[in-house]
Amino acid sequence: MGSTNSNLIKHSCTMKNSTVLTLLIIAISLVSCNGNGDKADGYGNFEATETTISSEATGKLLFLDVEEGQVLQENQVVGVVDTIQLSLKRDQLMATKKSVFSKSRNVLSQREVLKEQLKVAENDLKRIQNLIREKAATQKQLDDITGQIDVLKQQMISIETQNAPIVAEVNSIEVQIQQIEDQIKKSIIVNPLKATVLTKYAEPHEVTAFGKPLYKIADLNVMELRVYISEPQLTDVKPGNQVTVKIDAQEGMKSYQGTVSWISDTAEFTPKIIQTKEERVNLVYAVKVLVKNDGSLKIGMPAEIWITHNEE
Repeated sequence: MGSTNSNLIKHSCTMKNSTVLTLLIIAISLVSCNGNGDKADGYGNFEATETTISSEATGKLLFLDVEEGQVLQENQVVGVVDTIQLSLKRDQLMATKKSVFSKSRNVLSQREVLKEQLKVAENDLKRIQNLIREKAATQKQLDDITGQIDVLKQQMISIETQNAPIVAEVNSIEVQIQQIEDQIKKSIIVNPLKATVLTKYAEPHEVTAFGKPLYKIADLNVMELRVYISEPQLTDVKPGNQVTVKIDAQEGMKSYQGTVSWISDTAEFTPKIIQTKEERVNLVYAVKVLVKNDGSLKIGMPAEIWITHNEE
C-alpha cells in the first residue's frame, strides 16, 4: 500500500513539473511576441513624386514620342506642337520692324545733316567774333549767325522728338518678336527630368491647348515608403538610419535596405488602411523611408519596416 502511494506521489510531481514547463514556454513566447520579435515596426505604402507635363502651346501635336512605362531622359525632346502660324506672325513682325526702322534711319540722317550745318555755323560764329574784335564785322552779322545757330538747335530737338516714338515702336515690335520666339520654343516639348512615364494623355495629330496635360512621369529609381510608427519607437528612428523594408513575395517576404529620410514633427491618428481597429485609436508619427528600386517596387504597393532597436 505504501509503495502504491509513493508511485502516485511521484507521478503527480512529474505532471506538475511538465505543466509548469509548458506554461513557462508559453510565457516566453508571449514575451517574445510582445517585444515585437515577429511583428513589423511599421506599415505603409510606396509613393513617388508624380509630375504632370502639360502643353505650353496651342495647336496640333505633330508628334509625341511617349509611351507608358518608357524611361525618358532629362532634356529629351519628346514632341512638337505645330508652329507654322507662330512663324508667319514672327516674319510679319520682323517685316514691320524693318519698315519702321527705315523711318528712324531717315530721321537720324536729317539729324546728321543738321549737326553738320550747326558745326559750320559755330565756326562762322567764332570767325565773326574775331572780326568784330578787329572791327571788321558788324553786330548784325553776329546776331544773324547766333540766330541761325539757335534755329539749328531747335530743329535738332524737333528731329529727336520725332524719332522718340519711332524708337519706342521698334522696341515694342522687338518685344513682340521675343514673345513669339518664346512661344515657338515652348512648342517643342522637352522632358524636364529622367523619369518613367506613368500615364499618357494625348496622341499625335490631336489638337492641344495651353495647360492641357500630355503625360505624367515619376522617378521610380528610388521609391519613398511612408509608414507610421508609435511614439515609443521614435527613440530608435532618426533621419539617416538604416531600416529593413519587406514586401510580400511568392515565397515569404522580400527584403530591402531603406534609409529614413524624414520624420513628422506632428502626431496623427493611424490611417485606417494601416492598422487594426484597436490600433487605429493610437497616435502615430509619419516616417518616410527611401528604398532603391530593383524594378519590383510599384506605387501604392504595401510594405513594412523593421527597425534595429537600441539595447538598454
